[in-house]
Amino acid sequence: MSKRTEIKTVLTEYTDLLGQEVTVMGWVRSFRSNRFIALNDGTSMNTLQVVVDFEQFDEAVLKKVTFHACIKVTGKLVESQGAGQDVEVLAESLEILGEANPEQYPMQPKAQSMEFMREKAHFRMRTNTFTAVFRIRHGVAYAIHKYFNDNGYFYLHTPIITGSDAEGAGEMFHVTTLDVGNPPRTEDGQVDWSQDFFEKPTNLTVSGQLQAEIGALALGKVYTFGPTFRAENSNTSRHLAEFWMIEPEIAFFDIFDNMGLAEDFCKYLIRHILDNYPDELDFLDQRIQNQEKNLPKEQRRPMGLTETLRFVADNDFERITYTEAVRILRNSKPYKKGKFEYDVEWGKDLQAEHERYLVEKHFQKPVIVRDYPASIKAFYMRLNEENPEVPGRTVAAMDVLFPGIGEVIGGSQREERYEVLVQRMHDMGIPEEELWWYLELRKFGGCPHAGFGLGFERMVQFITGMGNIRDVIGFPRTPGNAEF
Repeated sequence: MSKRTEIKTVLTEYTDLLGQEVTVMGWVRSFRSNRFIALNDGTSMNTLQVVVDFEQFDEAVLKKVTFHACIKVTGKLVESQGAGQDVEVLAESLEILGEANPEQYPMQPKAQSMEFMREKAHFRMRTNTFTAVFRIRHGVAYAIHKYFNDNGYFYLHTPIITGSDAEGAGEMFHVTTLDVGNPPRTEDGQVDWSQDFFEKPTNLTVSGQLQAEIGALALGKVYTFGPTFRAENSNTSRHLAEFWMIEPEIAFFDIFDNMGLAEDFCKYLIRHILDNYPDELDFLDQRIQNQEKNLPKEQRRPMGLTETLRFVADNDFERITYTEAVRILRNSKPYKKGKFEYDVEWGKDLQAEHERYLVEKHFQKPVIVRDYPASIKAFYMRLNEENPEVPGRTVAAMDVLFPGIGEVIGGSQREERYEVLVQRMHDMGIPEEELWWYLELRKFGGCPHAGFGLGFERMVQFITGMGNIRDVIGFPRTPGNAEF
C-alpha cells in the first residue's frame, strides 16, 4: 500500500511521472468497452483513465471491474491518445480489492433522486455530486479556522451538555440517566433530579454563545465551532435537529463592528472556495443548469452558481433596519396582491419568504437587517435607546440574509448593563439563579461586546447550491430519522 500514488498527484504532477510505473487504487466510476476504466480515489474531483488490454487479463477478473468496485492497478503512466484527459495508465497488473456485485449493489451508474441517496447515506459520498459537496464542506471548515486564527481569535470548546438554554426557547433534547418511564420522585411528586447523573436537569446545547462570552471577556476575541441541537419538529429543506455552528464573540465590539465582521467573514469563506475548489464548483454549477433547463425562465436562478458566489464576494451587503424592512415588504407588489403566506406587521418576525424577497427581488444582493423588536428576540440582546419614529422598543440584533437560503447568520450586541439585563430576564421569566454566573460577568469587569452565530450547513448549502440542507451533512438528523 505504501507504493500507492494518489490520483490527484498523478493528474497534477504528471510531467514528473510520465514514463514511470505507478500504482493507483480507487473505486471504478465506469468501465467502457472492456478496455477503459475511469478510476477515482477521492483525492480529486477528476478520474484517472486506466487502459486495459483485455487479452492480457483473466476474463473472470475483468468481470469484477464493476461500478464502485475497488481495485489496485499498476502500470506505466503515458500521455493519453484520446480526448478528455492528458494522461492515462497502461495497466500491467490489476487486483480486485473489494467487489461490488452490480445485481446486489443498491447504487447504479445513473441519476438517482436525492431522497433515495439519503436512504443510502453510507454509499452516497461515492457519487460525483456528494464528493464535490463534501470536499467543499471540508474547505469551508478549514477556511473558518484559518480566518479566525489569522485574525487573532482563540478557538474555544464550549460544552455540548449544558444546564442552560441560551435561546430561552425550551426546544431542547434532554440528557438523563434516569429511567424515563419511572423516574424517582420527590415527596411532592416532581422528578427528583438530584438522583440524576448531573444532579440537575441538563440538555444538549442549542448554542455555545453564553460560554463564549466568558472567553471573550478574558481573551478578547474567541470563536466556537461545534455541534448544536434543536428539538424543533421542523421538517423543511432548511432545518436539521443536529447541525454545526460557528460563534465568534468579541470584547469591545458594537452592533456595527459585528455586521462588518459578519460580512468580511462570509466573503472570505466564499473566496476561499472559489480559489481552491474550481472543479467542484464547475461540476455543481453544471448540475444546477441541467436541473433547471426544463423549468420556466422565471423559476431558474438568475445567475450560475460560480457567478452568484463571485457577485456576493465582490459586492457590499445591503444594510437596513427591521423597521425599514417592514416598510419595504408592506409596499411590495407581493404583499399588496396577497402573495405572501405570512402577514407582515411591525413586531412579528420576518419569515423566509419575506427574507428572500428582500434579498432576491428588492435588493438582489445579501442583506443585513438590524434593530429587531425586543419582544421577539432573546434576553441577552442589548436594548436600544427609544426612537420616536419606531413603533416599539428594539434591540441591537442583526440577521444576515442570503439568496436561496434566507438567514445564514444571527447575532447581536450583548446587553452589558447589569440592571437592564436583570430587568429583561424578569420580563421574560428567566430566573436569575439559573444564570447567576452570566450576571456576574456584568458585575465584575464587564464591557460592551458582540457576536453572532453562523449555521455551517446553511453556508455550505449556499456555496454548493444544493436545494436541501440534508444533502450537505453526512448523516442528517431530522424528525423521525437517526439512521447511520
